[in-house]
Amino acid sequence: MAFALAKKLGMSQIYDGEKRVSITLLEAGPAIVAHIRTLEKDGYTAVGIGWGTKKHPTKPRKGQLKDMPSFAHVKEFRVNPNEIGTYALGQTLGVESFEEGKKVRISGLTKGRGFQGVVKRYSFRGGPKTHGQKNRHRAPGSIGATTPQQVIKGRRMAGRMGGERKTIKNLLVVKIDNDQQLIALRGSVPGNKGSMIEIVSTK
Repeated sequence: MAFALAKKLGMSQIYDGEKRVSITLLEAGPAIVAHIRTLEKDGYTAVGIGWGTKKHPTKPRKGQLKDMPSFAHVKEFRVNPNEIGTYALGQTLGVESFEEGKKVRISGLTKGRGFQGVVKRYSFRGGPKTHGQKNRHRAPGSIGATTPQQVIKGRRMAGRMGGERKTIKNLLVVKIDNDQQLIALRGSVPGNKGSMIEIVSTK
């Protein structure tokens, strides 16, 4: 199992013969193993990796490395109990554990878009623009029936949009650059440029 924390650099494109392929470039390292969870001490097996350093260092968490700088991002990944012995505190992890042509699962926060109406948030078509209608072009329309006399839970209405965790499965690893610790995935990845992305290999 391969996993990594990566920073989204942006999108680009490459050519596969005469076919143009859209890719997302991620900087996936180097990350450092910050803590290890075992069955004996914690009841489960996991590896926590740290990426980047904080501008204003803080004290390390319990069980983390004492002589390492404060990590800007720390993420814990579940690991098979049979594989937990292959990791050690302070170990450096990069893109070497991934393979070109394999598929991965990624997770990240989508772009925050603030408070939006139903036309942008849910692709409503809005109200009619003729036959006496006025100021109803982007209105949601009816929000409930006469009975029950309340708005039904789950009704799609205007509200906060974006800034939610999203997972995309089966993204293809197109290219890996071990020297610059870059990984190129086919397709788009949620989040702004500079946001953190979690990458996990799939079977």
